[in-house]
This record gives sequence, C-alpha cells and structure tokens, in this order.
Amino acid sequence: MPLIVNLRALTKQSLMLQGELPPSDLDLGQRDDMIQVRTPVQYDLEVEMLDDALLIQGSLSVTLECECVRCLKKFNRPLNLDSYVLHLPLAGEEAATIDNDNVDLTPWLREDMLLEFPQHPLCKPDCAGLKKTDNNQARKAGEKSETSASAWAELNKLKL
Repeated sequence: MPLIVNLRALTKQSLMLQGELPPSDLDLGQRDDMIQVRTPVQYDLEVEMLDDALLIQGSLSVTLECECVRCLKKFNRPLNLDSYVLHLPLAGEEAATIDNDNVDLTPWLREDMLLEFPQHPLCKPDCAGLKKTDNNQARKAGEKSETSASAWAELNKLKL
C-alpha cells in the first residue's frame, strides 16, 4: 500500500507517520543483480504543510541483500537515511500530483532511496576479490603450455 497523505489533515497541524512499506510498493525489486531488497522499508516521518509545498522530515531504513562485486559473496548492508528531508512542491512544474486532496509520497521516497544504493557493493573495503588458481593445476595432463609456444619465443629465435 503506497504512502498517501491527505492535505486536509495537514491544515491544522503536522502529521506523524510511522510504519513499514513492502519493497513491492516502492518497486525496489530487480534494479540490479548485485543488490536486492527483500525486507520492508521502515519509515518514521513528520509531514508539515508549508505555503505551496509539503516538508517531510524523518528517517528511512532498510536492509539490502548485496553480492560483492569483487569476490561474489553475499552480505547484508543496512541503508539508513537518518536525516531524511524532502521539500515537495504542490504548485509549479515539479508539483506533486494531487488526487482528491491526497498526495502519494511513494515515488519520491523510492527515488531518494535508489540514489543511496551503493554503486559497487563490497563486502569489506579491502576485499581481495576471487582467489586466483594456479595455472599448473588448471592445465590438464598432456596439454601443451600456451606460453612455451608464444609469439615472443618465436621472435627470440630470429637472428637479425
């Protein structure tokens, strides 16, 4: 269920919103093969009516299931927007859509969360990546070495 605010409820006082949104409502699903959102997004927001805008302040948090881009290990990474602030205009070119005095905050929350996703998730900053295998172990018995028949070996035979 999307996060919808009624403008009439904001005329006298600000509105406190607390709860969780499933990832399907925010469409945070399959954006990247390395990052998955499987847990609900926790929100704690205060919505206040300004002259021609809404001011939303609070926090958003979710746990991301990531896959390290270097070693391909799966790990969880918390995504916390503790000082979340959104100024949402109600008039002008970038105005929010108002439907029967209701404004859906979901698209803006989704966009701000996607901007905070890691571009290249790493399990730890100094991740060494995949373990390298020894070429001798990878080579099958009876196969010729490609390095012995390289172009450099042939050039070394030339007498100029």
